[in-house]
Amino acid sequence: MTRSLASRRSTHRLAADAGLLVVAAAFVLPLVWVVLSSLDTGADLRVKVPDGLTLDNFDAVLTPEITFTPLLNSLLLCGGGTALTVVCAALAAYPLSRFRSRFNRPFLLTILFATSLPITAIMVPVYALFVRVNLIDTMQGTIFFFAASQLPFAIWLMKNFMDGVPKELEEAAWTDGASSLQSLVRIVLPLMGPGVAVVTVFSFVMMWGNFFVPFMLLLTPDQMPASVSINDFFGNRGMVAYGQLAAFSIVYSTPVILLYVLISRRLGSGFALGGAVKG
Repeated sequence: MTRSLASRRSTHRLAADAGLLVVAAAFVLPLVWVVLSSLDTGADLRVKVPDGLTLDNFDAVLTPEITFTPLLNSLLLCGGGTALTVVCAALAAYPLSRFRSRFNRPFLLTILFATSLPITAIMVPVYALFVRVNLIDTMQGTIFFFAASQLPFAIWLMKNFMDGVPKELEEAAWTDGASSLQSLVRIVLPLMGPGVAVVTVFSFVMMWGNFFVPFMLLLTPDQMPASVSINDFFGNRGMVAYGQLAAFSIVYSTPVILLYVLISRRLGSGFALGGAVKG
């Protein structure tokens, strides 16, 4: 009986390990293809080791027209949109976290509903509105829409992290004459650094990979971000420059990876609030 149970557990464990290996392979193989194809001038859809390693694909894409200008546009759009999102989310989440009202729950449910709206369903009225207010084909207009589209979920995240900061710390600051805005900037936000980091990374990544919004709101080719210019590698009649596409994909992914590395310590540090309100 004991041997049968042990054998059954071993079988289930092997099946689980096999399933995890299949899932891992599904994620790893595309990354392996990108790396190998970027070093192969004759790359295709197969995952293969190139006959000879070369950097010709990187030389072909590392030009102002193909890479540098679109990446700069992406950094301006996503950086500006992320900064605006984080600031507005903090200001909106603070009263929701600190003050109790019968309108808090309906407001949060409305925000939650806004996160479920498909962006394609609202682009037609947004496009018409941007034409009316002369924001079409402008970087600032696209930044505003980026921030507005990410703000609902950012408020949810920011409020949940803000709830973990003891209110007693703010009350002590209020006793010393600090205003609500000063306590938010000097006490709450520094203590919820991991939460701010999560909102920043989430917002930046979602904007960085967005193709549809800048494709619709920007018309001038010189203003297109990298998420749109990557479409240029797909030629007519199904012709694709796979090697250059892979090289561009690696360069395109670098800013997001660097952002995560820079703030990874904040993500892993947690809330150091133990004993803060004792005594």
